[in-house]
Amino acid sequence: MAVSATNLTQGPGTLYHGAVGAVEPLDTAIGDAPDDAVWTDVGGTRDGISLTIAQEYSELEVDQIVDVPGRRLTKRDMSLVTNLAEPTLDNLALTLNAGLVTSGSGFKSYEPSADTSATQPNYCALLMDGFAAGGLRRRVIVRKGLSTNNVEFAYKKDEQTVFSVTFSAHYVSPSVKPFKIVDEAA
Repeated sequence: MAVSATNLTQGPGTLYHGAVGAVEPLDTAIGDAPDDAVWTDVGGTRDGISLTIAQEYSELEVDQIVDVPGRRLTKRDMSLVTNLAEPTLDNLALTLNAGLVTSGSGFKSYEPSADTSATQPNYCALLMDGFAAGGLRRRVIVRKGLSTNNVEFAYKKDEQTVFSVTFSAHYVSPSVKPFKIVDEAA
């Protein structure tokens, strides 16, 4: 296959969050910003937005041959990793999956939720708009996401403060897949 320079891709993505089950933009609206009544822009990110789809396969084995005759998919884990460059209290609540952000005259505060370990976590939907091959647009939708890693943010003299976050995609239902990727067509 010959190299096609128009298929090379570079550029930032924009990350939005919404409620699980949020109305997804139509596939034909891929070049348009999602409805801001449904999807909230998290603001700037730092060091990009990484998408990882990890797959685990179990090997099939028989006594009669030394080669692996086949494999079966046993696990798939999709994650979206970024650094939120705007360390607002609203973004902190998003990275911690819950909590109460309140504001009053001259202040804004955050308190974490008081959930027990048996409480269902507060899942969210995520939407990332970026670039696809050919200079066109790509949209990634995570239908049921949860911030699953430790949240860390540092205050240093010579570095920007960011919220590091990893969102993992989760099973929704037999008819609704955990994620969807849509590319704009020329």
